[in-house]
Amino acid sequence: MAKDSDLDSAPDLSRDGWPEKFAKVTVRRGRPPVAKPKVSTTIRLSQDVIDHFRAGGKGWQTRIDEALREWIGSR
Repeated sequence: MAKDSDLDSAPDLSRDGWPEKFAKVTVRRGRPPVAKPKVSTTIRLSQDVIDHFRAGGKGWQTRIDEALREWIGSR
């Protein structure tokens, strides 16, 4: 819990042009644009394939995408 002394030392943001400074800030929401956007789809894969890629941690779907791209490039 904050002490009264902590609250007293907080700057007064209603002064010194703070509202104007924050009004000019551009807020970007969502994911950044990508060169090749991905498409959401449903695909059925064997459980052992899913287990293999998930065992690698976060980004398992991206790794599947990379593996498929590599396979396409090798053909």
